[in-house]
Amino acid sequence: MDTQIVEVINVSRAVAWLPWAVQYFFLIGLSVGAWFLALPWLWRGTQETLGRLALLASLVCGLVAPVALLADLHGPGRFYHFYLYLQPHSWMAWGSVFIPLYLGGLMLSTWLAWRGDFARLAGATSGRLARLYRLLGHGGSASRRQLRSVSVLTFTGAALVALYTGMEVMVIQARPLWHTPFLPLQFGVTAVAGAIGLVLVFNRLLGARDHVLEVRLNQLLALSQLLVLALGALWLATGLLALDPVHAVALQQVAQSASWQFTAVWATAATLLTLLIATRWPQGSGLVTGLLALHSAWMIRWTVFIGGQTVPKTGAGFYDYQLPLGNDGLLGIVGTAGLWLALLMILLSYSPWAGTTGRDLTARSAS
Repeated sequence: MDTQIVEVINVSRAVAWLPWAVQYFFLIGLSVGAWFLALPWLWRGTQETLGRLALLASLVCGLVAPVALLADLHGPGRFYHFYLYLQPHSWMAWGSVFIPLYLGGLMLSTWLAWRGDFARLAGATSGRLARLYRLLGHGGSASRRQLRSVSVLTFTGAALVALYTGMEVMVIQARPLWHTPFLPLQFGVTAVAGAIGLVLVFNRLLGARDHVLEVRLNQLLALSQLLVLALGALWLATGLLALDPVHAVALQQVAQSASWQFTAVWATAATLLTLLIATRWPQGSGLVTGLLALHSAWMIRWTVFIGGQTVPKTGAGFYDYQLPLGNDGLLGIVGTAGLWLALLMILLSYSPWAGTTGRDLTARSAS
């Protein structure tokens, strides 16, 4: 009887974190970043236009993000296991606590910020919608003390969500590309940059077209792009100079890949282009810089999650990934975008996102 020996050199593995994860991290990052932009209005009552646009962006992204997260669990019913079998050593398990804390605070702070407007809408509307507005506007305008108290709760939840979304990836030691303290920082900075971009797009498309706000946001966006470049340069220097063995290995894994080189050049060029336009032409460029910022925020998460999983833990070469057309690929991305757009249209139509005193803003948006 002949004996056949089969030597296994490497096994190609499918990605475990699907595009659903990219969408979740992208949307929750935008929500947290936008809520930070709304904080001056909620806390002090200043910068109302910015606050209202940012709060709208934070709410629509925050409500859609958990849908992508549940889809990534490959079975929405699995979420309750996080609560039945809490693992204190797991950042993912802590996320199941931080996310409801943040989303609860977000919805509560939004309701308090809009409550007075709901009460005024109840008097200008009839039928079932008036009864709904009357219920939502019960108690009239919230006091600044109430808004500040809820803002403290929401700020805590937002900070914890921002922390855990970076840490649950960074702690994976088996992937040197992920196991770096620069990753949570880069996720945080690009989340704020993407949120600035989304508010710039809202400012341009929803009728506000506040040029003073546009200039201010472009200046803030330029600062965020400088931080993105600085963090990228520090990571690269740490790997090139072998200041840390993990960073050196991570750089060695991707340095010879043409696709990774192209991605690095593309990301750097997009960041520099955003910085250039936001600095040289801060007025009138909000739509372009906003879309570029959103593109960069999405790109880094796609590159980290999907691209990072194509680097094998053992063996040579890279795994091949092709975006499927079904629910776990393109259709899922399009579906999430459609849900986001549908929710945005509902909020634009039925919520006092612009304030009942800003009727000209709302009317221009409807036109």
